[in-house]
Amino acid sequence: MISNERPSSYSPRQRPQNNNQRHSSPKREIPEETIRTERVQIERKTFILTLKENPRGRFLRITEDVNGRRDNIIIPSTGLEEFSSLVAEMVKTSDETEPKLT
Repeated sequence: MISNERPSSYSPRQRPQNNNQRHSSPKREIPEETIRTERVQIERKTFILTLKENPRGRFLRITEDVNGRRDNIIIPSTGLEEFSSLVAEMVKTSDETEPKLT
C-alpha cells in the first residue's frame, strides 16, 4: 500500500486514531438570542435572514436553503451598513443594464 492510501474501509467520517495527536475538546455552544427573523422565497430557494446577538455582539445570519441543503454566511453588525450599500448598488446596476441572452 502506498503511504497516502487508506484502507478501503476508511470513510471520511471516521478518522484513524493516532495516539500522538492532541485531542481537542468539543466546541462550546455560545448562547444566541434571536432578535428578528424573516424568510423570502425566490424561485426554488428560500433565504432566511436572522438578526442575532451573542456575547461577542450582534450579527446577521443569512441562510440559503435549496431542497434541504443549507449554506450560511454571517455578517457582523459592524458591516451591515456597508453590506446593505453594496447590495443596493448591485440592484441598481442590475436594473440599469440589459440582460445578455445566450
